[in-house]
Amino acid sequence: MKRTIPILAIAATSYFVYACGNSANTEGRSDDSAYVAGPTSTGSDSTASVAAADIADTTFASKAAISGMAEVEFGQLALEKAQHARVKEFASMMVTDHGKANAELQEIAAADNLMLPTSLDAEHAEKRKELASKSGVEFDRAYVAAMVEGHEKTRDLMEQGKSSLTNEKLKGFAEKTTPIVLHHLELINTIKSEIK
Repeated sequence: MKRTIPILAIAATSYFVYACGNSANTEGRSDDSAYVAGPTSTGSDSTASVAAADIADTTFASKAAISGMAEVEFGQLALEKAQHARVKEFASMMVTDHGKANAELQEIAAADNLMLPTSLDAEHAEKRKELASKSGVEFDRAYVAAMVEGHEKTRDLMEQGKSSLTNEKLKGFAEKTTPIVLHHLELINTIKSEIK
C-alpha cells in the first residue's frame, strides 16, 4: 500500500505535467496565432502607409477646396470692384470654372466620406479682407497679383496630386483640373502685363 501511494503520486504528477503541457501547447497555438498575426503587424505598417496616404488625400482635398472657394470669392469681389474689362472677364471665368470644380470636388468628398472645409482659412480670409479694402486700379493690380500667386500654388498642388494621390477620384480631379489652372495662369499673366 505504501508503494501504491508513491505510484499514484507519480501518475498524478505525470498527468498534471501532461495536462499543463497540453495547456502550454494550446497557449503555444495561441502564441502561434499571434505570430500568424505577425504579418498583420507588417499589415500594420501597410495600414500605417494607407493611413498616411489617406492623410495626403485629405490634405489635398482640403487645400483644393480652400483654393477653389478663394478663387470664387475673390472673383465675386472683382466683379463688384474691378475697373479693367479684362480683369472683370477673368473674374467671371473664376466664378464659373472654380465653381464647377468646387462642385465636382464636393461630390468626390461626399462619395468618399471626406470632410471638406466650408470657409476660407486664415490666410485666404486675410487676403480677401485686403482686397476688399482696395478700389480702382489699386484693386485690379492687387487682384491680379493674388490670382497669379494663387494659380501658381494651385498648379503645384494639382501637379503633386497627379503623381502622389492614392484616391483615384481625387487623382482624376487633379489631372482634369491641371490644364484649366494652367490656362488661367497664362491668361492672368497676360492681363498682368496689360495693367499699368
